[in-house]
Amino acid sequence: MVSEIKPDKILDTLGLYCPEPVFRTRQELDNLAIGQILELIADDPAAESDISSLVKNIGQQLLEITKENDEIHFFIKKIK
Repeated sequence: MVSEIKPDKILDTLGLYCPEPVFRTRQELDNLAIGQILELIADDPAAESDISSLVKNIGQQLLEITKENDEIHFFIKKIK
């Protein structure tokens, strides 16, 4: 399933495992301007729960999660 959301930045963490996708996502979000959208691509089975927790804990908005084969695509909007 391909998302209709157009990200401002794409972060590819394929092949990386916890905690690396979480660290890199946090760094990228810190560098985005408010209102911008990050697409994170991951294949770590733990990423879905880890990234969802991260986004909630730092007060950002998880717009959508899509799965395509072994890839998980997260669309995260920086809201503060």
